[in-house]
Amino acid sequence: MDAEGARTYILHRLRNELPAERSYHSLAHTLDVYASAIDIAEKEGITGEDLVLLKMAALFHDAGFLTHDTAHEAASCTLVRSELPRFGFTEDRIERICGLIDATRIPQSPQDLLAEVLCDADLDYLGRADFIPIGNTLFAEMKAHGVLETEREWNELQERFLARHQYFTRTNRTEREPVKQRHLAGVRAWLSSHP
Repeated sequence: MDAEGARTYILHRLRNELPAERSYHSLAHTLDVYASAIDIAEKEGITGEDLVLLKMAALFHDAGFLTHDTAHEAASCTLVRSELPRFGFTEDRIERICGLIDATRIPQSPQDLLAEVLCDADLDYLGRADFIPIGNTLFAEMKAHGVLETEREWNELQERFLARHQYFTRTNRTEREPVKQRHLAGVRAWLSSHP
């Protein structure tokens, strides 16, 4: 497996081909998820080939936005299936990567520890100090695509999402969940003060 070649390939495409209005589902988001996945994996004891497959899934998890605005997980897997064989990834490894990517579809549905790590990495920012600036990039992207218009609509959406979201790994339940709950309280306070 030429994991480094595959990494270089997909990062080049994300850097050069993603539409500008993808302010959240961007190269920066992919790199953030990649770094978070590595960090969580280390704390969860994931090593070897599992770690390589997790890294590939993190790098490709939103690559479907290169070609599709909806059903991007399926589009990401189409890209994985078409491109990773030339980097020496076997069919069973490719299907494993696609299973991890598919688990990130909202509502998330991880079936094992690797998928739990990727799901937690994808939404790691919900429990971090950079929650507001990263959230603002998602708000801008949703506005650009006509999904919502006002700050109130955005905060109502955030309130529903944060209230329903759960972290799966022991690492994120311990390290991120308390901060996420504080963010949820902040969103609810904003909604109360902006009737």
